[in-house]
Amino acid sequence: MSFAEVIKQVKSLSYEVIVFDTAPTGHTLRFLQFPTVLEKALAKVTQLSTQFGPLLNGFLGPGGQLPNGQNLQDTIAKLETLRETIKDVNGQFKDVNLTTFVCVCIAEFLSLYETERMVQELGNYGIDTHCIVVNQLLFPRPGSDCVQCNARRKMQAKYLEQIEELYEDFNVVKMPLLVEEVRGKEKLEKFSEMLVKPFVPPDV
Repeated sequence: MSFAEVIKQVKSLSYEVIVFDTAPTGHTLRFLQFPTVLEKALAKVTQLSTQFGPLLNGFLGPGGQLPNGQNLQDTIAKLETLRETIKDVNGQFKDVNLTTFVCVCIAEFLSLYETERMVQELGNYGIDTHCIVVNQLLFPRPGSDCVQCNARRKMQAKYLEQIEELYEDFNVVKMPLLVEEVRGKEKLEKFSEMLVKPFVPPDV
């Protein structure tokens, strides 16, 4: 989703809840930086236009026309309106009553590292995050003789322990590895239930 579409959805308030499914960590952090960077850039443009507007008018055509035919003052007014809109979006992103960020990871080293990086950066941006979903967990049945399953479960248990230590104040949701894709209304509803009701492994 483009940033313009994000602004449109946030400003419209057409829905009770808006969910943005973001890209991996690096892309997401750049996306979250963009409103602040753009707001500062537009503020600088407005400042410069105020300082040098009269000088620019001397170089422009009749009525302060830009080379593309648009009026300088109209363009500046549109930029200022856009800046105010982005400022509002920034405020909503940082309002704990309106926005929260849910981190999704798997119980492996690199994913845990990226999650910690994300949590730290979100804190720097002033964006609330207090929930982590740990996905694709294995729950072998007691007495299972699957060597690979048991080895992977042992590895996951190590990183789960670290997650629970690092994020003891967070709501950590544990989701199982499924044998099929989550597609269709019924499967989505069944899957979403596990986000609010803890998954109970069979025969445990």
